[in-house]
This record gives sequence, structure tokens and C-alpha cells, in this order.
Amino acid sequence: MVDLIWLVIALPLLGAVGLLFLGKRIGEPNSGRIATLLVIASFFIALIAALPAFGGDFEGENIFLFEWLPALGVNFSLLWDPLSAMMTLVVTGVGALIHIYGTGYMDGDSRYPRFFTYLNLFIASMLILVLGDSFATMFVGWELVGLSSYLLISFWFEKPSAAAAGKKAFIVNRIGDFGFLIALMIIFATFGSLSYDTVFGNADKLQVGGATVTAITLLLLVGAVGKSAQLPLYVWLPDAMEGPTPVSALIHAATMVTAGVYMIARSASLFSIAPVSSGVVATVGALTALFAAIIAIGQRDIKRVLAYSTISQLGYMFMAVGATAYVAGVFHLLTHAFFKALLFLGAGAVIHGMHGEQDMWKMGGLRKKMPIAFGTMVVAWLAISGIPPFAGFWSKDEILAITYGKGGAWV
Repeated sequence: MVDLIWLVIALPLLGAVGLLFLGKRIGEPNSGRIATLLVIASFFIALIAALPAFGGDFEGENIFLFEWLPALGVNFSLLWDPLSAMMTLVVTGVGALIHIYGTGYMDGDSRYPRFFTYLNLFIASMLILVLGDSFATMFVGWELVGLSSYLLISFWFEKPSAAAAGKKAFIVNRIGDFGFLIALMIIFATFGSLSYDTVFGNADKLQVGGATVTAITLLLLVGAVGKSAQLPLYVWLPDAMEGPTPVSALIHAATMVTAGVYMIARSASLFSIAPVSSGVVATVGALTALFAAIIAIGQRDIKRVLAYSTISQLGYMFMAVGATAYVAGVFHLLTHAFFKALLFLGAGAVIHGMHGEQDMWKMGGLRKKMPIAFGTMVVAWLAISGIPPFAGFWSKDEILAITYGKGGAWV
């Protein structure tokens, strides 16, 4: 089944292309059903292929697809290891649930087929990012994720605020992407290839804490800061709430903002020999976690509160990977994906029930009117608060325990 892992990307990509040309003819609700079924199929393929990866003795497997950039020492190949398997299951699993939710949430929208075209493209783009076996492939997925987010955040472009939010997200992310691109140039100049095998296999030949590895990792951090909305490039994410609620859930839980954490975790071989860069990652994460949490307290819009909450939680993850607690950081990425998706989808139900109202000061007494939404929101906020035995308790406490044990800087 591992040899067929390319289908995990191909199915949602096929859905995006097919709905782009045939979406209007297929119409509502079948276009949404097709898009959803393709993502569900990707999830089950990934689940079957992931079973050996979680057996404890699986180191990874490369799946060659075709020759791509021989001058850069890069083929278009996929890497299937425990990290990419976990990320793939998060993207397709949470993504499938959000697709199901979206079929009802977008009911009656005049551009219903186009919405699911973009949603399938978003899933496929993130899968290219996490499954590629080189920095070049990651960069392709990285840019496609940026494009998809622009299309979805500004989906209701008739609203000036939505159009402006899409542009803001696109432009701010280009700042981070510039740092990522410079890092790729230095990586190629240093190693003669962008392949993970070559780069990580020869990382130990670099001087620990040397100028080259420090420059590479700091520039990679610039890219991660933009994509994962950390200080100072966090400003695009709160405005991304202008997109439909399923988009907000997908961006915050399973796709775009997790890309920066994934990139640092994937590049652990480089960051582990760059102590200055790792310290900067941890400091940025800790400051962002505190900063965003304080801002969230003063918000009235229910989706903006969740947006700043996401920025804060991503700060936790950055703090973890900066302290070289890569497993703990990725574990929190996993738990956060589920409870943050639940919070956003619950918020979408509340907004729908309130006929579009998002001001929390105008809400109250909804427990009796919307008991199911109330129950799901309670479970989600118990998890995000780190209350045992909910998922957030295990991942948050693991991060705090490891970072405390590391000692060092006051953050």
C-alpha cells in the first residue's frame, strides 16, 4: 500500500481539477459529496499505509514517481515515515470532517462547487508539502498552500474586508517565503542538493553552531514564522476569519499554520546543531504564546478569539521544537488539530444559529437552544485548557515538563 501513497495526493488534486471544469454541471450538493469522498478515500489509504509506520521499527521509505529537477539533485519522490504519516492522517482525517461539515454549512451558496474546488486544492497542496522528500517539493506545496489560503480567505470577495484579508495573508506570507527561498539557495550551495537524504545525511559535517548552519536555520525560521503566524508576522491570521468558517477550521487545525512547525521538526538534523537558532525559535514561540493569549482576552468576535488562541498554541509548539522537544511539539500539533477544529466548527454552528452574529457580548443562554453545540464546545475547551484526561493535558504538560527540564533562558 505504501507504493500507492501517491494516490493520497492525486485524489484531492483530481477532485480540484475535475470540479474546476465540471463543477457547475455537477452542481450542488453532488460537487461537495464528490470532494468529500475523495478526501475520505485519501484518509483510508493513508491509514492502511501508516500501520507499519507506527509499529515502532519503521524508519521510512522513499517512493520514486518521476525525474524532476536533475540539476538540483531532486526527483519528484515521496517520503513515508512516522512524521509524514502522522501529518498526512491529520490533514486528511480532520480535512475530511471539515469537508463533511462544509457540505451543510455552504448549502445554498452561489459558488458552492467552486468552494469545494479550492478546499480540495488546499488539502492536496498540504499533502505535497508534508509528503515530499526534498526541500524543493516542500517549497512547491508551501506556495500552493499560500495560493489556496488566498483563494479561500477571500472567497466572499464581494465583501471588501474579505478581499483585503486575502491580500494581507498573501503578502505577509510572501515575506516569510522570501526567507525560506534564501535558505534553499544556501542549502543547495552548501550540500549541492535539496534532497532530505543528502542534506540531513551530511548535516553532521557542518560545524556545530557555525555561521552556515545558523544562517540556514534562521532563514528557515523566517519562513516558518510567516506560515505559522508567529511574532512579528502574525497579523494576517486574525483577518483570515473573513473566509467561511470551514476554511477557518482547515487553516487553523490541519493545514497552513501547522506547516511551519512541520518544517522545523523535519529539519531537526539542522536545528539540533544550531543552538543559537533553536534558542531563537523557543524565544519567539514563548513570547508569541503569551502575547497572543493576552490579546485574545480583549476580543469580542468569537472567531477572532479562536484565531489568537491558535497563534498562542502555535507558540507552544515553537517553544517545544526550539527546546529540541520535537516529539512533544508534533504531539501538540496532533492534539491541537482536533480540538481547534472542534472549536471552530462549534463556533460556526453558533454563528449560524445567531443568524450571522459573531459578537460574543450579544450571545448568551444558548446552552438550552443549542445543546449539541454546547456539548462539543465544552469538550473542546476542556481539551485546549489542558484539563485531564483530555488530549490537551498530555501534550501541553509534556511540552512544559521538557522545556522546564532543559533550563537555560527565562522563557
